[in-house]
Amino acid sequence: MRRARVVIADRHPVVLQGLANLLGAESDFEIVASCGDAASCIEAIRTLAPDIAILDPAMPELTALKNAPLGNSENRSTHLVFFAATEDCDLVLPGSPAGHSVLLKEATGQVLVQSLRQIASGHKVVPPLSTDQAAPREHNTNSESALTVLTERERQIMRLVARGLSNKEIGRRLSIADGTIKVHLHNIFQKLEISNRTALAALAISQNEDKPSQTGVSPADGEP
Repeated sequence: MRRARVVIADRHPVVLQGLANLLGAESDFEIVASCGDAASCIEAIRTLAPDIAILDPAMPELTALKNAPLGNSENRSTHLVFFAATEDCDLVLPGSPAGHSVLLKEATGQVLVQSLRQIASGHKVVPPLSTDQAAPREHNTNSESALTVLTERERQIMRLVARGLSNKEIGRRLSIADGTIKVHLHNIFQKLEISNRTALAALAISQNEDKPSQTGVSPADGEP
């Protein structure tokens, strides 16, 4: 499996160390540069051509990149991910181009890793419309009962979304068309009153629905 190459940049050494430790423990990510200032981050993006750059939105030079995409040595696009506290989201969300993502610092490590896997698969990830809470806390205490409105097929899809699979990968796993997956996801979002895959993954993780079940997808279906 190809590992996603990641550059991280933040003013705070403890944040850099935390991200490095978190992603370094995952086999599908490779930290290729860890930068404490904007200049070294920009140079790393240009020379190393990472798949993902996780950026501190409090660095004005990095926030400006959302409106001025960088070229790099391999002529490959780097997905910019702004790693922001909830109160800093207004620095990057307004006018943010379609290809950029925003992750919340209040999210759990598990949700952060799952979100980055979705980004590595080509998806944009942004906080839910209600940004006054981190993704893991987006749902109230009735979330567990809310899951009962889902069909077993919808729960299967939710589990696979939480494990970072794309629509095509889910379709292959369940032997259904990509368009059908999109319809199921639309129905799931409506039933659970959420707006994106990140919120769905967070809910699945919080309710332990990201694990294989006897009636759902199991390791025998090809999952490691």
